[in-house]
Amino acid sequence: MKKPGPSHPIEIAANGDRLRAYANGALIADSQNVLTLREANYPPVHYFPRADIVSGVLDPTRHKTYCPYKGEADYFNISLDGALLENAAWRYSEPYPHVSQIQDHVAFYTDRIDVAAVSEK
Repeated sequence: MKKPGPSHPIEIAANGDRLRAYANGALIADSQNVLTLREANYPPVHYFPRADIVSGVLDPTRHKTYCPYKGEADYFNISLDGALLENAAWRYSEPYPHVSQIQDHVAFYTDRIDVAAVSEK
């Protein structure tokens, strides 16, 4: 386990916007409680509370990855109307203590899932 620091910072904060996630044009998540994780020089990642994801769209896979700063990630396929997006979402079910806020949250690969802020006007 590595801890974030000056050479590899990690910041997690409430996003503040209402965000929606779409797979092939279908709404799969809608939340005002998204956490945005900023890590080193990587693009920001939005973590949606699991409770704000449409029931039944996430199908667990056997795929796993490891991050020395966050822990082991579990992956999900997203199935909608016969289309399968393989390993398009992930979560850290037991994240390391310094990123514990993302527990019970799911992130999406933005090259496969569209994430957009909702205008409340």
